[in-house]
Amino acid sequence: MDFSLWPAASRSWTDVLEGAEYAERTGWHGVWIADHFMQNGDDLSVPVNECLALIAGIVARTERVRVGSMVLGNTYRHPAVVANQAATIDQMANGRFVLGIGAGWQVNEHEVYGIELPPVRERLARFEEACQVITGLLTQDRTTFDGKYYQLTGAPCEPKPAKLPILIGAAGEKVALGIVARYADEWNHWGRPDLAAQKGAVFAGHCEKIGRDPETVRRSAQAMIEVVAPGDTEAIARKERLEARGGHVIMGSAQEVLDVIARYPAAGIDELLVPDAFLGTGQRRFEALERLREEVLAKI
Repeated sequence: MDFSLWPAASRSWTDVLEGAEYAERTGWHGVWIADHFMQNGDDLSVPVNECLALIAGIVARTERVRVGSMVLGNTYRHPAVVANQAATIDQMANGRFVLGIGAGWQVNEHEVYGIELPPVRERLARFEEACQVITGLLTQDRTTFDGKYYQLTGAPCEPKPAKLPILIGAAGEKVALGIVARYADEWNHWGRPDLAAQKGAVFAGHCEKIGRDPETVRRSAQAMIEVVAPGDTEAIARKERLEARGGHVIMGSAQEVLDVIARYPAAGIDELLVPDAFLGTGQRRFEALERLREEVLAKI
């Protein structure tokens, strides 16, 4: 199983870059950036940097790690624009870019910017059309598409990427995982190993319906992960707050964290993402990541 770092877009560009360079230097598999313009909560004073701008900067300053979007919201990004942006970033990354896309979900983000957030059924229908548009533009000389939500006529997207994986972030079992089965090279969702196994079984059913081998889809997952040092009352309190809010949390001693993470491969997960948003700032962040890397990840 591979391990990747998810630097928070709310950090400064300098801090995000330091995280990416740390990941490159210490052997992490990839670096992922979330796509939002603001925090999902009442505190709108927290700065949030734009995803694709950060990714372009990261790929220009690294050489080895994969870099991907986690995930671009379809409700506020036209798929034709996304395809052209992705093709350009893939050039900069020399094939290391992963285009992560999703249907869109964050309510307050749409409200404050005046962007429509359709009901779930329509949102997923729009997203499925967007997957077809993006796939067409990235693989065909010209793309013509006459859908309910998107229309293209002989549209170009040049230059073409050599190989640009499309990752879909989704967890909805009735419709969304069916879209993953039809269009994704990779699939991501939040959750601990037991939830990953459950989702994987449902996903396999969707793949069976269309004759696709689920093993052809690379799977990734993430949770809020931290090795808690003995006597770290601040970290213990943080764990309790996150769990009380229903978060996907893996926190405890090195052995406790290892026992949980070691179950991901059997649940079908190929890559585990580690968000750093709650690991503190400055040296504390890197100390927490190094403790996790040396005491847990190196043993799997």
